Amino acid sequence: MDSIKYLKSTDLKHWLEELARENSVFAPRAEGDSVIFAPFEPKQEMSIKHAPTVPPKKTVFPQSEKLVDFTYSKDPENLGRVMIEGKEILPEGTAVVFGGRPCDVRGFTMFDRVYLAEKTADIYYKTRRDNTSFITLACEKPENTCFCHWVGSSPSDTTGSDVMATPIEGGYVLEAFTERGQDLLTSRLLENGDRWILEAQEVHTIAAGSLTEAPNLSQAPQKLLDVFDNMDFWENAAAKCLSCGACTYLCPSCYCFNITDETAGMQGTRFRSWDNCMSAQFTMEASGHNPRPTKAHRLKNRIGHKFSYYPTIHNRIISCCGCGRCIKSCPVSLDIREIVLEAINYEPAAGEE
Repeated sequence: MDSIKYLKSTDLKHWLEELARENSVFAPRAEGDSVIFAPFEPKQEMSIKHAPTVPPKKTVFPQSEKLVDFTYSKDPENLGRVMIEGKEILPEGTAVVFGGRPCDVRGFTMFDRVYLAEKTADIYYKTRRDNTSFITLACEKPENTCFCHWVGSSPSDTTGSDVMATPIEGGYVLEAFTERGQDLLTSRLLENGDRWILEAQEVHTIAAGSLTEAPNLSQAPQKLLDVFDNMDFWENAAAKCLSCGACTYLCPSCYCFNITDETAGMQGTRFRSWDNCMSAQFTMEASGHNPRPTKAHRLKNRIGHKFSYYPTIHNRIISCCGCGRCIKSCPVSLDIREIVLEAINYEPAAGEE
């Protein structure tokens, strides 16, 4: 089977309609001033010219999801004893996500190392991950907030993609990189794409060449630890931060969550919802003590996790995709790149430990 196909732009919706016969299909769609991932509807226009405002994270890791339905019952022979019976609510069906960027799907590989660990696999995440295919769009023109090349990626990185679609004049070159991707390229709307592969490669080359030279971040894990206790450094870095949490909600690789039980009488449901490490209550203990009492402490944890703690645990892989959403959508334009570079270049004053 050919792994390289060509699709005319005019046939894109028809192809997605075909895929939607057997899968739930998600695609970028404008909603107000934002571009989100929503169920594909042929009558509605897709918004694929620019990178979506949000990543497709919730297609595999929903913002809020039911985990378990449970019921309390009393033991008729011992009324002081309450029993509980639970039923897992596992995801069903298959999905295809079209229009994410390389940085978006690379984010799921950050999840995988945590949620698919051999001894601690998360069955809800695993079920969706195993049943979701990704057709990504190679970036033609990165924005000035993009820095995927800083973290070992590129505008045409295929990591995590089942199929990569590269826009060229009049259509798309589609390349399959997994068996699932091969299965997506069986439509009669597609033709052999070998004759267009050089055009696709030219798009990749131009996009990569438009990026400025990337700094060396190999020292970041240790340098961030070196300034860990320097609260003057972190208070200065966090001075204009509002602690609103937009950066975490828009991040393709943030995976923290909270668990909530909602009950009515003798029945209830356990939910999992995204949590936000920039929230003042994120590490609040039952005693009222908070080990991260200020936004400076919380920002230190957020950046430290992505550029120091995670790489230390996971073979020096930075848990940041360089999508730049946390910069572009920050209401005060806080730039994570600047803070990481400041930490790398920080030199303690004379006499300072």
